[in-house]
Order: sequence, then C-alpha cells, then structure tokens
Amino acid sequence: MHSNFSISRRGLLQAGAGLAAMSVLPRQGRTAASGAPERKIAAMPAARRLSGKEKSETAFWTYDGQVPGPTLRLRQHEPVRFRVENGLSQDTTVHWHGIRLPNAMDGVPGLTQPPIKPGETFLYTFTPPDAGTFWYHPHANSLEQLGRGLAGALIVEEAEAVPVDRDLLWVLADWRIDEEGQIASGFGNMMEAGMSGRVGNTITLNGSVPGDQTVRAGERIRLRLLNSSLARIMALRFEGHAPLIVARDGQPCDPHEPDEGGLLLGPAMRVDLVIDMRGEPRGRYRVTDGFYRGLGYELTRFVYSEMPVLRKESPPPFRLPPNPLPEPDLTTAQRHELTLEGGMMSHSAADDMRSGMQGMQGMQGMQGMGRATWSINGHSMMGDGHAGMAPLFTLARGSSHIVAMRNRTAWWHPMHLHGFSFRVLTRNGSPVPHNQWADTVLLAPEDVVEIAFVADNPGDWMLHCHVTDHQMAGLMTVLRVAEAG
Repeated sequence: MHSNFSISRRGLLQAGAGLAAMSVLPRQGRTAASGAPERKIAAMPAARRLSGKEKSETAFWTYDGQVPGPTLRLRQHEPVRFRVENGLSQDTTVHWHGIRLPNAMDGVPGLTQPPIKPGETFLYTFTPPDAGTFWYHPHANSLEQLGRGLAGALIVEEAEAVPVDRDLLWVLADWRIDEEGQIASGFGNMMEAGMSGRVGNTITLNGSVPGDQTVRAGERIRLRLLNSSLARIMALRFEGHAPLIVARDGQPCDPHEPDEGGLLLGPAMRVDLVIDMRGEPRGRYRVTDGFYRGLGYELTRFVYSEMPVLRKESPPPFRLPPNPLPEPDLTTAQRHELTLEGGMMSHSAADDMRSGMQGMQGMQGMQGMGRATWSINGHSMMGDGHAGMAPLFTLARGSSHIVAMRNRTAWWHPMHLHGFSFRVLTRNGSPVPHNQWADTVLLAPEDVVEIAFVADNPGDWMLHCHVTDHQMAGLMTVLRVAEAG
C-alpha cells in the first residue's frame, strides 16, 4: 500500500507546463460526402518526459503521440467523423464519454461494436447534441490502456461565445511511476480492486507535473476540470478565490459555489468553473487537494503577473445556455433500485485508509481473490464489455425513469451511465440543489442517490463504476432501451 500513496510534498508537483491552451484538432483527411471532415486519430506507443527534471522518458500509450491526447474541439449540432487507427499490439476501442450518441458509436467491445484489432481502423460518426466538456478514452482493457495514457478531452463549443477572457482546460491525471521513471506494472491487482483502486504517486496537469499558472488581475476565466485518473478522487480548494460551478459533466447548472468540503472531482467527472481573478498583482495563491486526510498537497498555484489590472469590477454573472435535454416526467416515472455491494474491509477500516492510508484492520473477502469482487443487485459483470451481456432492466423507449443507487460498500464509487445525461434528484433523502445534471455521480459509503432520465436513446448501455479496478472486478451492468416504445 505504501507504493500507492508515496506522495512527496516537495517533489510531486514542482515543475512542468502551466495552463496549456487547447490543442489543435487532429490531422484532417478528405471531406466525406456528408460534408463532415474525416479526422484520423491513432492509438500508439510514445515516450515523453513528465517534467524537465526526469532523467529518462516515460513510455506511454497515446493518441497521436500526445499525453493527454489531442483536445478535440467540435461544434454543437455539427456532424463529425473520427477514424481511429489502432497502432497498439492489442485490441482497443474509443468511448466518447458523456456524448449522447447512437449506440453503435459508444465504443464498448462486443456490446456495441467489434473491437479494433491491431493495425485496423474504425470509423466513428455522430453529431454532438450538447455543448460542454467531455472526453474520450478506451473501453477495451481499459484499466491498463487508460492507466498508460490513452485519454483526451473533447470540447463541444456553444453556438455563441461565452463572456470570459480565457477558456482554459486542466486534464488532471495520476500515474504510478516506478524508480526507473516508468509506469509501474501490476494492473489488475485484486487487493486494490477490492479497495480504493490503483491510486498513483505522481499527478499531472495537461500531461506535465504542474508548475505555476500565470493569470492576470481582473480577468475572468472559464476553467474546465477533467479528472482522467483511474481511481484518485480530488477535493480541490482555490485559495483566495471564489469559483462558481457553472456546469457538471458538460451540462449547465445554476451557478453556485463548491461545498465547504471542497470541489469533489471523482474519476471521469468534469466541472466547469468561472473564476474572477481578484488577487493582487504578483500575488501567489495555492490550489490544493485535500481529499485523502493527512495527505493533502499543493496541486498548483495561481501566480499573478505584473500586468495592469484588466478591470477593477467583476463583470455581471452569467449562465451557460441550456442543452436540449429531455426533461423526465417525475409523476409517471418508473422506479428502479440499484444496490452496490462487495469490496474488502469494514467501514471503519476504509475510513482509516482515507485518513492517511494506513489502516489494514478489518479486511474481509480475501478468499474471493480471482473472482468478482463487486456486484450490482447481486450480479457481477467483469471486464470491459462483451457480446451477449444480459440487461439488468429493459426500459421502454421514451419513458421516464427514476433510479435509486444505494452504496452498501465501504468505498466511494463514481457511477457512470453511457448514452445519457441524468438529473441528480436527491442525496440521502435531501433534494440536490442547483439544477444539476450529470453522466457520472459520486457515491460515498452508504450514500443513496436518486437520478432521473428519459430513455430516449435505444440500445444496450453500460452503467459502471469509473474507479476502473471496480468496473473490471464486477461493478458493471447493462440497461437496455427497447427500440419500440
């Protein structure tokens, strides 16, 4: 367990690039008959340094040789064509996380498409209905492929420009780096699968160990946060600033400040912030992560330049334009319950783990090594997806549904539903404020969260925990939306 959390407060986050501008689109091919350009993306091995102080390059699996992959910038309601080339030595796919797209384009091997064999290609075509912050990653051997670098942000721009001075992206990830500067082996460790998952010992921002983030006094920033980690949960605080959450998982919400416990960001989750930079010129303000008690650290710092103040008064607040989400009818909605069970350790021991990752007392279920560790309603689906996965529920197309998810485990679970965005209704019996929609919701131990959505997208759709070890060890199921209403 020491190798999981060997965070050096001085050495972990000292060097690297600052706030990177959005990457350019991948190289473009010829225009298709539909008028949409065909863009090529290659999954391929590549090597790069995490920071300038590294003695050797780290070997990654990448999209187009970049870590993270190129940031794909699309326009709402405009069709796109992505031809994915597999330059790896194993099968892969691409899941367009959070995009409400046709089932055949969802990227789950066996369930929605054949896997992309080494040397082969697959053409993904879809039209993004929603503007917002999304991402893409594999859904084949996803624990290792994501853990070795295959991930990238996907930005769908609003039809009209948002009134901010800068639109910035932080792709946050953690890695388990060994003494040789390479990504450590040991993916699929069953002890980790039954507990917190594979938490790394090095954190990067846009692919580099983060340095200072230069800002200007008086500017307004839209900051898009994406947690692409396998398992690490973050609780971010912005010293000296008052960020407003304006979107979750790409879906606009009522602007509001984060909870007192910090801005929680589980694996696969995205949050869009608006931050008015009201610090003093040449001031330095920390951004910290304190989720794991006793192991808090400084992620980065906002460092104010000496440029004159851009404006003395903050501009008026604004709301992002809504996306065309179907509103569930809560009066006629069918109700379902999902109970998450399994894992190792008692609740008290899991609490010890979060409080410094020391406690190992109360470990249970060791005899289950090599078998499914987790279940949903008593059923376990392991791996990434395969043909013939039986659905847990079959939903009539166009009908409204309320799903209560109960976490009967000692661990946190970011639960992700493919193909839909859902309204988060309640948490532990209390209404969730601020009109929040999501595609991934974080459940603490013993949480009960109610979500609602309209089953308007036909097909078989994955629902799984995005702590990737948990998914691979059974915390996964399928919901079917019937073609006929």
